[in-house]
Amino acid sequence: MRLILLGAPGAGKGTQAVNLSKRLNIPHISTGDIFRANEGTELGRKVKQIIDQGMLVPDDLTVSIVKDRLKKDDCKNGFLLDGFPRTIPQAVQLDEVLREMGAELDAVINLNVPDEVIVRRMAGRRVCKGCGMSYHIVSNPPKSEGLCDVCGEELKIRDDDKEQTVLERLKAYYEKTEPLVEYYEKKGLLLHFDGTKDITETTEEIMDKLLKE
Repeated sequence: MRLILLGAPGAGKGTQAVNLSKRLNIPHISTGDIFRANEGTELGRKVKQIIDQGMLVPDDLTVSIVKDRLKKDDCKNGFLLDGFPRTIPQAVQLDEVLREMGAELDAVINLNVPDEVIVRRMAGRRVCKGCGMSYHIVSNPPKSEGLCDVCGEELKIRDDDKEQTVLERLKAYYEKTEPLVEYYEKKGLLLHFDGTKDITETTEEIMDKLLKE
């Protein structure tokens, strides 16, 4: 099954991607993870330089890296894209890549969450400085306050989880990424889900819908 996961920052895409990847036995492909995994390559160094300057990675470069990832053996039976495409031009290029591969998307999952819920959620997120493990002070707190369960390092609030930054990220999402909802709706691929529900309940609803499609 070949899937895309859409939703605003903080809508729960990462959590659902992990759950669905396990249930469907397909790789969870996040552009952030790909960029980090390629840091040792020439292409990866170019990407890191762009990100370090606070700029967006150009579409052609992002598409090139995703294309290489989709050609790996573990994607033969499907994949779940999280964080890509982010814009209409990226979606059009992805269509072209899939055509070249003789493949097509099965569905695009859209998680709907109101802005005020997103701001509240992200304000409660904490990330381990050591191993990168994520927590939430309400829905997924660490056993010891402020410390990672895995490595014991201190937890921190990421800069991009602070309220003003979240609002800026939401604005960018509505300008650049939300048009993808209409793009995939017109293709008959979009499936809407309420991202405010319990994580497990949402996963089950998505699985039921996918298996009926």
